[in-house]
Amino acid sequence: MRITLVGSRHFGVATLNMLRDKGVEIARVVVHDGEDRLAAAAHAAGIEVVVQANPKLVPPNEIAPNTDLIVTAHSHARVSQEAVATARLGGIGYHPSLLPRHRGIAAVEWTIKEGDPIAGGTIYHLAERMDAGAIALQEWCFVKKGETARELWERALAPLGLKLLGDVIDYGKAHGGLPAKPQDEQFATKAPSLTSH
Repeated sequence: MRITLVGSRHFGVATLNMLRDKGVEIARVVVHDGEDRLAAAAHAAGIEVVVQANPKLVPPNEIAPNTDLIVTAHSHARVSQEAVATARLGGIGYHPSLLPRHRGIAAVEWTIKEGDPIAGGTIYHLAERMDAGAIALQEWCFVKKGETARELWERALAPLGLKLLGDVIDYGKAHGGLPAKPQDEQFATKAPSLTSH
């Protein structure tokens, strides 16, 4: 399975390492910043790196040729539907909430802010609308009392994301397709950034 990985930062690197451990071919890594640690990790592994022309959007020409699956890991760019269409199995991303709850950039912060006793992670298909694509796999975890968003992310949600991404990729390799269950819009909530820049 050939993957184009779109991402950044620590979670991007962790995803890269997980994919390599699985023996998955990473055809290309796409980053919004050439100085990002994911770019450095990819260069060190001898993987081609492409820096996005537009940090908010990934067009078809930035996806590696003959990509089977696009995987996003801590990417704040939208992968265009034309780009998703270039990959045989489309694209998936990890969202650190039980979608459709907490769609948006600050899902973990909103989980804490709303006092949710349960959090979770979702592997979803990249779609036209942010975080609104069909669900491939989902799993929940408890939130500890008094936990911060960062603590919850590091303790539970980041490791869960890697596990779920790996499970979906294993499924794709075994079955030649990915599960897809539409999100129920009646339960959708927004999780916009809590800090105004």
